[in-house]
Amino acid sequence: MEMMVAKTKSWVVLSIFLLAANCMQQCVRGNSRPPCMFIFGDSYSENGNNNNRATTAKGDYSPYGIDYKQGNNPTGRFTNGRTEADFVAEGLGLPNIPPSANTTDSDILKGVNYASAAAGIRPETGSQRGDIISLERQIRNHRDIYNRIVRIRGSSKKAENYLEKCLYYMKIGTNDYYGNYFLPSSPTRRDFTPDQYAADLVRRYSSYLKTLHDKYGARKFLMFKLDKIGCNPFARATYTRDGRGCARQLNDAALLFDRKLESEVEQLNKNELSSKAKFVVVNSETNTGFTDADTPCCQTVQNTTCIPNGIPCSNRDEFRFYDGIHGTENTNRFTARMVHQVLLSFLG
Repeated sequence: MEMMVAKTKSWVVLSIFLLAANCMQQCVRGNSRPPCMFIFGDSYSENGNNNNRATTAKGDYSPYGIDYKQGNNPTGRFTNGRTEADFVAEGLGLPNIPPSANTTDSDILKGVNYASAAAGIRPETGSQRGDIISLERQIRNHRDIYNRIVRIRGSSKKAENYLEKCLYYMKIGTNDYYGNYFLPSSPTRRDFTPDQYAADLVRRYSSYLKTLHDKYGARKFLMFKLDKIGCNPFARATYTRDGRGCARQLNDAALLFDRKLESEVEQLNKNELSSKAKFVVVNSETNTGFTDADTPCCQTVQNTTCIPNGIPCSNRDEFRFYDGIHGTENTNRFTARMVHQVLLSFLG
């Protein structure tokens, strides 16, 4: 594990490269355990926000959800069972975090999932897929939830005293490359060099983080690197591969983003926006422990999502990828354990 922790600063930067121990609910104990978790992101974290929207970016059909709870239960999650975000929440002792499209006042005090498949940091990312919820719109949805929590708690101060203890889980940016920069019909590749594009994404991302911090009381941020987005079945089948079998242009672009994100976090650390703010950047990429780490478990549409009602592989726990892009439940369980090891230091 490679980790850099600035204990004297308000912001924290960490990177993970090795396995973590199995430490689910034992990871974070007592007063340090967050009372709620708010999830922002894309199809890696979605749990149903796109189901009733006019978009082709949906995972609400079989064979998705084949292993979820009682089985054969497609909920909008792009995997056979639970997502990484589900496992992280469970490890913190939190109940199932509901999608923002379906919340009650009692639900929102434990957290809300705003993630939307095909969404990105830039507002136009994924627009070719229909009515998806960009990160900008997810932040606006959180504003509405924040106002409801203020009403429940009785005042802004009481709401923010509560929300500053919560975890803000943010996993987004992949679609800004798959569904924007490297999309043949997108103009952004003509307008930006890869370095300029990464800088633009991080600038926008940082502004959203500051909005959550300054306006809505967020203090504990868990963010994810993009890492090797050129090594999944979709990328390998779609783009020119290097000697390792991956799409190097995607990996190189993602590396620019990751480095700029870390640099931005260091600057936020120096700025010390507030004494209780903590910011963590995590790399939970893994390629070990699977019999098959290269091919999708389900039959796919051009190495992307699963074919509706197709029959997936029977040995799903041995596969890294469920479809052409997303991990199996076992992959998500594995990476969540790595995240929990970070949370020991971050929240403990």
